[in-house]
Amino acid sequence: GEMRERVFRLLQRTASGDGPNVSTFHSFCVRLLRRDGAPLAQVRPGFTTSFNIYDDDDQMVLIKQIYKRLGLDDKFMQPRAALSRISQGKNQKQGPADFAKNATDPKMSRLAVVFEQFQQGLEKANAMDFDDLLLESVRLLRLDASTRELWNRRIQHLMIDEYQDTNRTQYELMRLL
Repeated sequence: GEMRERVFRLLQRTASGDGPNVSTFHSFCVRLLRRDGAPLAQVRPGFTTSFNIYDDDDQMVLIKQIYKRLGLDDKFMQPRAALSRISQGKNQKQGPADFAKNATDPKMSRLAVVFEQFQQGLEKANAMDFDDLLLESVRLLRLDASTRELWNRRIQHLMIDEYQDTNRTQYELMRLL
């Protein structure tokens, strides 16, 4: 909101007037997926554009359910640490299969199973975590040429604040747009 106000002030326009779209990566991705995400249903079972977004608390509930189902406890790995490792993997474009393939010890093999069940839980609930918002937006734009072309026509210029802090997925999203 603060950035939007500054941009509109610089352009000498009111926030209700016609002006640029100012948003975070995540809020942009939510808008994209809700508006034009229907083609994702082809590759993400159960997906609809009325998906839920799992915040930290929702993710923690899901991971604890998985721990209980698998007979794991905090001695295996703190649930928050498991979520962090899963998020790191997603940011490196790794999925549960990649975790399983690259596992060098039993702990990482179990984490791959946790990751797989975590993703299945999200999909079953038609939900995404914050990493999925970015990943699935990139997937949509790669998958569906008409959606990509629509957004390519809609967006003529992109300005990324703090560009040096973008990750690989955010960069790919920008390139596709």
